[in-house]
Amino acid sequence: MLAFLAGLMCFFALGGGSVARGQDAKGTRFVCTSIPIDADPSCHLPPIPMQSTSPQEDDLRNTVMQLRETILQQKETIVNQRETIKELTGKLTRCESASETTILDAKYNQGSWRKDFSKTSGKDTMGDLPRNPSETIDNLGRTMQSLKDRLENLEQQQMRANMSGAAFPNELRDLLQRRLGDLENQLLNKVSELEDEKSMLYNETAAHRHRTDAALNTLLERITELEKGNSGFKSPEDFKVSLPLRTNYLYGRIKKSLPEMYAFTVCMWLKSSASPGIGTPFSYGVPGQANEIVLIEWGNNAIELLINDKVAQLPLSVSDGRWHHICITWTTRDGLWEAYQDGEKLGSGENLAPWHPIKPGGVIILGQEQDTVGGRFDATQAFVGEMTQFNIWDRVLKAQDIMSMANCSSNMPGNVIPWVDNNVDVFGGATKWALEMCEDRLYDS
Repeated sequence: MLAFLAGLMCFFALGGGSVARGQDAKGTRFVCTSIPIDADPSCHLPPIPMQSTSPQEDDLRNTVMQLRETILQQKETIVNQRETIKELTGKLTRCESASETTILDAKYNQGSWRKDFSKTSGKDTMGDLPRNPSETIDNLGRTMQSLKDRLENLEQQQMRANMSGAAFPNELRDLLQRRLGDLENQLLNKVSELEDEKSMLYNETAAHRHRTDAALNTLLERITELEKGNSGFKSPEDFKVSLPLRTNYLYGRIKKSLPEMYAFTVCMWLKSSASPGIGTPFSYGVPGQANEIVLIEWGNNAIELLINDKVAQLPLSVSDGRWHHICITWTTRDGLWEAYQDGEKLGSGENLAPWHPIKPGGVIILGQEQDTVGGRFDATQAFVGEMTQFNIWDRVLKAQDIMSMANCSSNMPGNVIPWVDNNVDVFGGATKWALEMCEDRLYDS
């Protein structure tokens, strides 16, 4: 810019001389003088003669004055920008030092972070935890953004200075960019460290949760065993199965199955006050016939015995909430059947699935009626109450044997299905409880 100004001054001098020679007989001359690039041009300009001038000379003189003012303003701007650069450089240096100190302090005082976090949280959360990583990331992000904004402002000032002819030191700009890059790398490293620590804390939390769930499951299993009473049975047959709700998921299952039979006797003790109907005390289903043997009281109907899906109504009534002894006999010969309640025969009949042998290999379910073998239960047909001493024989028992069991004068386990603890599983909330034979159940309300 100063060289440009010197050129203009020379032009003005030569032009002025030419004009003077055109107007002045003495031939006034102007001399063009070189000056240093950083010197004040006003000190080397010759005095402007006080004489009448033409309009062209006035314009040139005004131009020179304006250029003088521009030079002074640019010098002042350059000084200010240098001060700004120096101040910004100092701030960046302090920021860089503070960032490094923060990272070192964070690594050294990691235990203190965790202690402070534990104090502020008010409870132990699986050990020592650091402060929230998200807050640290946010603070570093805001600092980084502030530095970027300052750099952008500085670059804009540089562009404006370049447009006005002022020179901006490229070395300082490169230095600032390098330092900004270093700060950005430090920020990224700190974020990576915090993410790793966050991942480690999450893994510790998941492991703690897994251990807690395992302990709770073990405790729940132990409670379930105690509720079933498995450890309180005086003998394998002294227990009862409780089915307290009318649902399609509470039931018991006999582990053993039936052989092919041409006659049978089924006896059990029942206690229920459900209405309407006590439901299905037991059902036996085989492939191709889910209703091979079923005892059911459904809705307002009488108790029914189904064999091979054939039905006989039984004159039994057991829905008074007291214990009752029930026995049912059947033989394939003419389909003869008999029904006993509390040792007395209350009914008999014939033509119930005559000459049909009971098929083997099926599933015996306590408390539910099977629509498919071993499943697809209907809640409306579920048994609600308690039962015990469920036994099956492959013959028709005599009336005196049934009476002896009903009045507790004898105990006859079934020769096909005996009532023993290890032969009965319960599901869905059904439970097994200790019950001494003929002491806690007879006519118990």
